Amino acid sequence: MTPATQLLINASQVVTCAGPARARSGAEQSDAAVRVGEGVAIDAAGRVLAVDTDAALRAAHPTASLIDCEQGVLTPGFVDSHTHAIFGRARYEEQEMRAAGIGYLEIAKRGGGIHSSVRDLRTRSADELVALATARLHRIAAHGTTTLEVKSGYGLSLESELTTLRVIRRLAAELPLRLVPTFLGAHEVPLDYREAPRDRAQYIALVTGEMIPAVAAEGLARFADVFCEPGVYTADESRRILTAARDAGLGIKLHADELENGAAAELAAELRATSADHLAAISEQGIAALAASGTVATLLPGTMLFLGRPKQAPARALIGAGVPVALASDFNPGTSPTVSLPLILTLGVSQLKLSVGEAFVAATVNGAAALGLAGELGQLAPGFHADLALFDVRDHREIPYWYGDNRCVRTWVGGRPAAPIFAASKRLSHPGFGG
Repeated sequence: MTPATQLLINASQVVTCAGPARARSGAEQSDAAVRVGEGVAIDAAGRVLAVDTDAALRAAHPTASLIDCEQGVLTPGFVDSHTHAIFGRARYEEQEMRAAGIGYLEIAKRGGGIHSSVRDLRTRSADELVALATARLHRIAAHGTTTLEVKSGYGLSLESELTTLRVIRRLAAELPLRLVPTFLGAHEVPLDYREAPRDRAQYIALVTGEMIPAVAAEGLARFADVFCEPGVYTADESRRILTAARDAGLGIKLHADELENGAAAELAAELRATSADHLAAISEQGIAALAASGTVATLLPGTMLFLGRPKQAPARALIGAGVPVALASDFNPGTSPTVSLPLILTLGVSQLKLSVGEAFVAATVNGAAALGLAGELGQLAPGFHADLALFDVRDHREIPYWYGDNRCVRTWVGGRPAAPIFAASKRLSHPGFGG
């Protein structure tokens, strides 16, 4: 049972990201509001009560339960605003094929790619999908993530898409994590709608006329998304699908300009989408459009790294234009099989040239904004949900520095434990700690 008040004390630093309850852009995105010699008070409702010196917190709450952070660094729980966590088997063979120079289209011809995951998912029961996803989500939480968006999109049929979204709803009820469901029935055009007598127009009609109404009727998704990319869905097709979703009461997002420019960023701006994601091939016109719209640019550097692509999204140009930038994992079986947001922060700094402060804001406040949740999540400030992560480092800049080494030792969601303290880390005794 969670005590009425908890005090997290004896931290070396607290990364609060405190500030406006909205997406941060420009210079304000660099301010992670790091505090030294302070702790966090959590109330019985699982909200942040105060951030103050340990002495002040203990004086104000003499009967509170004390949690010793042992000179680690406290941060807001990471908000991973783009994942595809519901899938069956891994697609590790495709990595080796890419290394051998085999391209995306050829991999698809050989039975790989998104359609491989579609075939696999359609054979699995809801219980199987829950079991597989549960193990993955535990690992995600163990790396400091407390909120994540989870998309459908490996079903591509009415029945399988609804099954996927019901699995997400079940996981949200069973696990101590915040899950935000997104309908991605327009992830690809399924193979069974590419030849007569059925065609892509009929599939789009299925998405808009049957899938979206069914998803909305059951309240299964907060957002709808479309993979708007040359060779997948055109801007006109994406507009039709997303307009239907918005008319049904869903928020809208886009996979936009990932590999080639197709004016998807401009479409996201036109529709006032909550976020436009990927953007490695965005144009100058797309950047200007996003800057005028307020749409969050969610960048996924792990995907470009894993695919071996030489070009990342132009994060500095986006920030310079005043576009709020978020970072997310794109966790999926084909192009970004990582559960680690700290690794994504590393890539944000080393590949996208973000400052550490910009990377933290991108993975917390702006991640929350990319889910329409910036008024509730992403910062440690009074009234916000007490979603926190504790890291086995003395300085917050070490979190993206120790890449590939998980330094997260504990997470909380609403003041309740979401990932256990790892036995090897109880005394914060990793080699090089604080060095």
